[in-house]
Amino acid sequence: MSLKKQYLKSKPVCKVTFRLSAEEAKNADEASLVGDFTEWDKQPLTMKKLKNGDFTLTLNLETDQEYQFRYLLDGKMWENDWAADDYQPSTIGSEDNSVVRI
Repeated sequence: MSLKKQYLKSKPVCKVTFRLSAEEAKNADEASLVGDFTEWDKQPLTMKKLKNGDFTLTLNLETDQEYQFRYLLDGKMWENDWAADDYQPSTIGSEDNSVVRI
Protein backbone atom coordinates (compact mmCIF):
# COMPACT_ATOMS: atom_id res chain seq x y z
CA MET A 1 0.00 0.00 0.00
CA SER A 2 1.20 3.42 -0.69
CA LEU A 3 0.12 6.99 -1.06
CA LYS A 4 1.94 9.21 -3.53
CA LYS A 5 1.33 12.96 -3.34
CA GLN A 6 2.07 15.48 -6.07
CA TYR A 7 1.23 19.09 -5.21
CA LEU A 8 0.25 21.40 -8.06
CA LYS A 9 1.84 24.84 -8.17
CA SER A 10 -0.99 26.41 -10.16
CA LYS A 11 -3.86 25.64 -7.75
CA PRO A 12 -4.52 24.40 -4.19
CA VAL A 13 -4.81 20.77 -5.33
CA CYS A 14 -2.75 17.65 -4.74
CA LYS A 15 -2.77 14.60 -7.02
CA VAL A 16 -2.90 11.62 -4.67
CA THR A 17 -2.25 8.15 -6.05
CA PHE A 18 -3.65 5.32 -3.94
CA ARG A 19 -2.01 1.95 -4.60
CA LEU A 20 -2.95 -1.43 -3.21
CA SER A 21 -0.67 -4.38 -4.00
CA ALA A 22 -2.08 -7.73 -5.15
CA GLU A 23 -0.96 -9.32 -1.88
CA GLU A 24 -2.62 -6.62 0.20
CA ALA A 25 -5.76 -6.90 -1.95
CA LYS A 26 -5.86 -10.60 -1.05
CA ASN A 27 -6.27 -11.55 -4.72
CA ALA A 28 -9.51 -9.58 -5.04
CA ASP A 29 -11.08 -9.22 -8.47
CA GLU A 30 -12.25 -5.65 -7.76
CA ALA A 31 -11.20 -2.86 -5.43
CA SER A 32 -12.92 0.43 -4.71
CA LEU A 33 -11.82 3.50 -2.83
CA VAL A 34 -14.42 4.81 -0.39
CA GLY A 35 -14.12 7.77 1.94
CA ASP A 36 -14.96 11.35 2.77
CA PHE A 37 -14.45 12.28 -0.89
CA THR A 38 -17.14 9.77 -1.98
CA GLU A 39 -19.55 10.48 0.88
CA TRP A 40 -18.83 6.94 2.12
CA ASP A 41 -20.41 4.53 -0.35
CA LYS A 42 -22.74 6.85 -2.23
CA GLN A 43 -20.26 6.80 -5.13
CA PRO A 44 -17.38 4.35 -4.55
CA LEU A 45 -14.46 4.91 -6.90
CA THR A 46 -13.40 1.85 -8.87
CA MET A 47 -9.66 1.30 -8.84
CA LYS A 48 -7.82 0.14 -11.96
CA LYS A 49 -6.42 -3.38 -11.77
CA LEU A 50 -2.92 -3.64 -13.20
CA LYS A 51 -1.46 -6.69 -14.97
CA ASN A 52 0.51 -7.64 -11.84
CA GLY A 53 -2.70 -7.66 -9.76
CA ASP A 54 -2.11 -4.32 -8.01
CA PHE A 55 -4.87 -1.72 -7.91
CA THR A 56 -4.35 2.02 -8.39
CA LEU A 57 -6.35 5.24 -8.55
CA THR A 58 -5.33 8.91 -8.69
CA LEU A 59 -7.53 11.69 -7.31
CA ASN A 60 -7.23 15.46 -7.23
CA LEU A 61 -7.85 16.52 -3.62
CA GLU A 62 -7.95 20.01 -2.13
CA THR A 63 -4.95 20.96 -0.02
CA ASP A 64 -5.04 21.83 3.69
CA GLN A 65 -7.54 19.03 4.25
CA GLU A 66 -7.69 15.66 5.95
CA TYR A 67 -9.61 12.79 4.34
CA GLN A 68 -10.65 9.48 5.90
CA PHE A 69 -10.87 6.48 3.58
CA ARG A 70 -10.80 2.68 3.25
CA TYR A 71 -10.54 0.14 0.44
CA LEU A 72 -13.52 -2.09 -0.36
CA LEU A 73 -12.46 -5.43 -1.85
CA ASP A 74 -14.92 -7.39 -4.02
CA GLY A 75 -17.75 -5.29 -2.59
CA LYS A 76 -17.64 -6.99 0.81
CA MET A 77 -14.28 -6.86 2.61
CA TRP A 78 -12.83 -3.64 4.07
CA GLU A 79 -9.09 -2.94 4.21
CA ASN A 80 -7.07 -0.02 5.58
CA ASP A 81 -4.00 1.50 4.00
CA TRP A 82 -1.19 0.77 6.45
CA ALA A 83 0.96 3.47 4.82
CA ALA A 84 -1.66 6.13 5.65
CA ASP A 85 -0.71 9.38 7.37
CA ASP A 86 -2.88 8.54 10.39
CA TYR A 87 -5.86 6.49 11.57
CA GLN A 88 -9.12 7.71 13.10
CA PRO A 89 -11.83 5.68 14.82
CA SER A 90 -14.74 4.94 12.50
CA THR A 91 -18.17 6.20 13.48
CA ILE A 92 -19.48 2.80 12.32
CA GLY A 93 -18.16 -0.32 14.01
CA SER A 94 -14.98 -0.74 16.00
CA GLU A 95 -12.36 -0.40 13.25
CA ASP A 96 -10.25 2.62 12.32
CA ASN A 97 -10.30 4.51 9.03
CA SER A 98 -7.13 5.41 7.15
CA VAL A 99 -6.35 9.13 6.90
CA VAL A 100 -4.51 11.07 4.22
CA ARG A 101 -3.43 14.64 5.00
CA ILE A 102 -2.95 17.02 2.12
